[in-house]
Amino acid sequence: MVSSHPGSNALTAVRLLTNTPPHWLMPLPIDTTISPPHTPSNPPAGAAEPDHRTDAAEQTDAADLVCHSVPFEAIPRDAWDRLLAATPAATPFSRWTLHRAWWDAYGDTAHQQYLCLTAARPGPDGEQHSDGDLDADELVAIVPLMHRHEVEPTDAATRTALRHSSRQVSAVSPDAKAIFMGASYHADYATALAAPADLPAVAQALVASLAGPPDPDHGHQPWDVVDLRRLRDDDPFLPALGSAFQDAAATHEWQVLREEEDVCPVATLPGDGDWEAYLAGLSKKSRHEIRRKMRRAESVGPVDFRLVEPSPEAVDVFIDLHQTRWGQEGLFPATPGGDRSRRFLHRLAELEAAEGEEGQLQLGRVEVGGRLIFATVGFDDGTTCYFYNAGMEPDARDLSPGVTGTAAYVRDRLAAGRRRFDFLRGNEPYKYEWGAVDEPIHRLLISRTVGT
Repeated sequence: MVSSHPGSNALTAVRLLTNTPPHWLMPLPIDTTISPPHTPSNPPAGAAEPDHRTDAAEQTDAADLVCHSVPFEAIPRDAWDRLLAATPAATPFSRWTLHRAWWDAYGDTAHQQYLCLTAARPGPDGEQHSDGDLDADELVAIVPLMHRHEVEPTDAATRTALRHSSRQVSAVSPDAKAIFMGASYHADYATALAAPADLPAVAQALVASLAGPPDPDHGHQPWDVVDLRRLRDDDPFLPALGSAFQDAAATHEWQVLREEEDVCPVATLPGDGDWEAYLAGLSKKSRHEIRRKMRRAESVGPVDFRLVEPSPEAVDVFIDLHQTRWGQEGLFPATPGGDRSRRFLHRLAELEAAEGEEGQLQLGRVEVGGRLIFATVGFDDGTTCYFYNAGMEPDARDLSPGVTGTAAYVRDRLAAGRRRFDFLRGNEPYKYEWGAVDEPIHRLLISRTVGT
């Protein structure tokens, strides 16, 4: 059902040692078009009202910000949640719980390099200074970053699969030191946490920080590439960051490439929650197949979708069903990588369960006549349902568990008032049978054009 991506542990980077443009970059034009920030018409439930400040006097200037490179653990949780609520392109993949779970499971595969931005204070010399302390109330932005070499010695043994994709992006050398969005291997979206009006200044301060010498806490080798992925098409941080890198490129002899990394097919659901109205909007063939397979399943027994508490037992049921379907091609094979994937999902479920009503992780089960045929892991922010992964019973082929299970899931979320059903990364054909339309995600790749 929801398939896997073989590159979940293989992000890309390059080492440039000559003055010539890198031969591996595709000859694509650099997209420098800066679109106006887009604010979602239906922000997630519980999110702060979008910040529509436009007066220059109300906007933060990059010169007024100081970047602190800190480990994830040093960031105050209440500051994270405050900035997440103000972030226009926030998704469940930017939640503190997901980052905490990811580092607990994959912490030895990358190095934390989170940037916390605070307001500088004029000192006696007239220069801007920061006292170095992270006051939760004074944090202006959090930019989740991490660095690693493109290919580490342990990657072959720890590789797992989350998504399959036919997309090809610009290739890079395996031995480079690269900076990525933090905790992004198993995320479908990434962004900086900040209010919309602050994003241009945050982007400029981030670029200025990356243009400086290496942080001694992260080694003395400078980065070879900055490879920022999972940036949504409607995220105002994307054009702000692209402009900031372009403005600095000539001075620092960088090459800046923006390319479409992948697509996330998203189905828009009818506002009245009517299942038949939703089906009526699909193609005739899709509508016919869904109804036919649902009728066949219903002839065996009631088709029931229900959410279950994210308990350790519920996670194990999902993992078992996922592996029954996908085996070694899935996310949880009997390998060190599979062990980490199990640890990640169990830890995420534990943390999300502790959030109570504020939790957004959802585990679901579909039963036909009391027989479990399909299980889901997803997120729900009150407006959008994010279909993260699934498992199904291969011996239930007569019940078409993929179609029946997905139909039951979509129908339940539609009835719950959701307006978007996001199938997440990958252009697998089945997603479009549910009326999904591509929403691009982008990559910004910055490389040095001279040796370092």
